[in-house]
Amino acid sequence: MPRRRPAARVLILALVGLAACGKPYVSPLLPGPYTEQLEAPYDQVWRALVRVLAQENVQVQAIARDSGVIASEAVPTTIGLYADCGRFGGQPVEGEAQVAFTIFVQAQSPTKTLVQVNTRMRTELYARGPGTVKPRPPLGCASTGRWEANLFQSLRALVRP
Repeated sequence: MPRRRPAARVLILALVGLAACGKPYVSPLLPGPYTEQLEAPYDQVWRALVRVLAQENVQVQAIARDSGVIASEAVPTTIGLYADCGRFGGQPVEGEAQVAFTIFVQAQSPTKTLVQVNTRMRTELYARGPGTVKPRPPLGCASTGRWEANLFQSLRALVRP
């Protein structure tokens, strides 16, 4: 009766070898919402926020002052600028990501306002490292925090006493 163990071992070694040559996808760590409390009344912060979004040419999908919510349309951005879409092996994902923001504004007191920015990011047009950017299966992306930091810097400048 012949043994088949050597063939099974060869098959297992071949599969392990192929897996070692592949480039696994490493997704970025998703950050929590970007939140900051501003030393200004709700109405002043709201007006400043609308002004900053208009100056930045952010396409607004929905705006509701009474509930303190502003939602943007998804806009394209270069991966690496506002979006981190992970890596394939040692190579970063490169290309274009769709980025949308939802901003919540809430009065904490008559002189303090909390602003929270949530992001949704994904890419379907990317390259696995340097190479040709082309349509591929979608990948989730994480915010680099740059857009949010710029937004809050502009808001603080407008609501400064």
